[in-house]
Amino acid sequence: MSTQTMEAGWTRAASIDEMTEGEVTAVHVNGTPVALYQVDGALYATHDICTHEHAHLSDGYLEGCEIECPLHQGRFDIRTGKATCRPVTETLRVYPVRIVGKDVFIRTGAPPHGAAE
Repeated sequence: MSTQTMEAGWTRAASIDEMTEGEVTAVHVNGTPVALYQVDGALYATHDICTHEHAHLSDGYLEGCEIECPLHQGRFDIRTGKATCRPVTETLRVYPVRIVGKDVFIRTGAPPHGAAE
């Protein structure tokens, strides 16, 4: 998929039509593996690689706002990136999301969640 820039720092990641409610969509944005989630109509984006082991979270199990790693069943809150279940302990990177028309844009260069922009 080609990426298009909306404005400084924002890159098109997918079309809303490519996403399904309650499922994970794997994309690459500027070389970064990203997992996109649509939960209760809201969109979220996290780094797609588990912080515990090198596993793609997009291959994991999404339940509500938690993604379970397919390798060791650690869980993260997709809204904050916080680890919610061992063996994961390190916070997962989350990315800001914007919708423009049917295009989903994210900021991979944004500061980590909770950092000042």
